[in-house]
Amino acid sequence: MGKFQELDLTQISPISHSTYKVSVRDEAKPLKEVTSIQSFFSSLPKIGKAKELMEFAKHIIDAKNSNKPIVFLCGGHVIKTGCSPILIELIKEGFISHIASNGSFAIHDIELTILGSTSEYVEDLILDGSFGMNKKICDFINLAAKIAKKENLGYGEAIGKLLIESKPPYISRSVIAYAYKKDIPYTVHVAIGTDVNHQFPSADGSAIGEASYRDFKIFANTIKDLHNGGVVINLGSAVIMPEVFLKALNIVRNVFKKVNNFITCNFDIINHYRPMKNIVERPVLDKGKGYFFLGYHEIMLPLLATILLNQKRSKDGVASN
Repeated sequence: MGKFQELDLTQISPISHSTYKVSVRDEAKPLKEVTSIQSFFSSLPKIGKAKELMEFAKHIIDAKNSNKPIVFLCGGHVIKTGCSPILIELIKEGFISHIASNGSFAIHDIELTILGSTSEYVEDLILDGSFGMNKKICDFINLAAKIAKKENLGYGEAIGKLLIESKPPYISRSVIAYAYKKDIPYTVHVAIGTDVNHQFPSADGSAIGEASYRDFKIFANTIKDLHNGGVVINLGSAVIMPEVFLKALNIVRNVFKKVNNFITCNFDIINHYRPMKNIVERPVLDKGKGYFFLGYHEIMLPLLATILLNQKRSKDGVASN
């Protein structure tokens, strides 16, 4: 016998039943055949992230029905992964009331709209300094900043206006142009030196700074209306948009005192510190709720959009299969 005493398990008090988190009622239902999108969603387990995603989608639908802001914060990879048509459809169906992005989102949108392609082979081009050296694209976005300064426009508004007026060949797939056309605010939040257009002599730092700062104030004006039911979604911006959002929220709380009880969510391929703190946790410490979904934009955004559009079209009496 060992020298250490064992706990006598005969002293335990068994129970006949307990309360568990997962029930057979919540398990996935394997599909025999896909008869409709709704049948697919109904087959998902009502557990973990599947349950949370459906719950989060309902918050968006509730915000739309209550005319509360639904704000999308975007990094450049949302465009690079082919999700522009999804964002356009969400604007069209009333599920986006403001898009705010870093500078790379604007550049990728402009490249696709003018050239029909985007996303350079950086590893090759950086070797000889030719990365991002497309004069046509960079001069275009730098011109938009100068127009914004001259006409007292936001940076995003000026880009949308210039795209519409220029009539580039792929205008129908431009998120920025479509937002401008539908009077949906698109704001650009720039860090000087992060974007390829800053490499060109056509870049005017004072114009870029003034236009982007005006966009910050336009953005804050939207954020003030989040109170009691608005939704903020961060898609793939690891630093810029989480920081911009937190500062805008701080300003409106300073001015209006009560801006709380709203919903936030972060979608990304990895768990970053800043989006988790500045999007999911800090803004909703008082009231509201934050969500986090890990996954690739080219899968997660179409999935979320399909849930939203299916619910809307089912309600409108449109077939969902």
